[in-house]
Amino acid sequence: MEIRLLRYFWTVATEQNISQAAKALHITQPTLSRQIHELEAEVGEPLFDRQHKRLMLTQAGLFLKERAAEILQLDQQLEEALRQKQQQQLSGSFTIGCVEADNSDTLALMLEELVSDYPQVHFELVAATSDEISDRLEKGLLDLAILLEPVMTKTFETLTLPREERWGLLVSKSNFLAQKTTIQAADLLGTPLLCTSREPVQQLISAFAGVPFSKLNVVGTYNLSFNVFPLVAHDVGAAVTIAGAVTDRLGADLVFVPLAPAIKTHCILAWKSRLHTPVVAELIRRFKHAFEA
Repeated sequence: MEIRLLRYFWTVATEQNISQAAKALHITQPTLSRQIHELEAEVGEPLFDRQHKRLMLTQAGLFLKERAAEILQLDQQLEEALRQKQQQQLSGSFTIGCVEADNSDTLALMLEELVSDYPQVHFELVAATSDEISDRLEKGLLDLAILLEPVMTKTFETLTLPREERWGLLVSKSNFLAQKTTIQAADLLGTPLLCTSREPVQQLISAFAGVPFSKLNVVGTYNLSFNVFPLVAHDVGAAVTIAGAVTDRLGADLVFVPLAPAIKTHCILAWKSRLHTPVVAELIRRFKHAFEA
């Protein structure tokens, strides 16, 4: 399947109109219609339904659009990588994913130094969970990633970052747990909890509590902590999280209380073993120089 056809399809799916898509692509409407028909013939089923003068994606179209987004992004990154390779200098752009953690500051310092030394370098920073970032890194949609343990890294090269990330509960000041200096395993039993949807973290908390995760009173799950703050403030539940993800954003109504015995994990820098652009290779080199034993 040609990249050109996927780009045509993506544009029609975005515009939901053949004539508008043709204008955006700078081709004629009959040409675009013919190309879409050829693509549907290649796929073997319709990709669009006409509804109220708009083209809406079928289930096959929705599936193809999701895959096309990944392929077109990879194609764009490949073109950028080839351009940088031709220049053979530290310029161009790269994409890095990062979890919410204390080590976000570590990444910020490294990027600040890199951009200061090489002003022609640009980066795209993607915030998500370790699982989401790992998936994007595996697919080649990210060049580098800062991941939070526990996380599977068998398919990546990794470098452990020195700052420890301590686990605990984010609670409202009106919650009785806010008066405690630490959270014991018994405190988790019966307490309404908001927990990340990541299975490795759920296993970590289950082991700490000494009961199966299904026995904990988990009232909701979340991925990023931003939306969990108001839920905690209104006593919907206490959020299982790390200090580095919340301490800089605590207000007068929220408290972070660490677990005891302490649970501490690290963040890691991860990348796929492949030929990187000069700017990505330079950033990896700087991380290794700073933190490799």
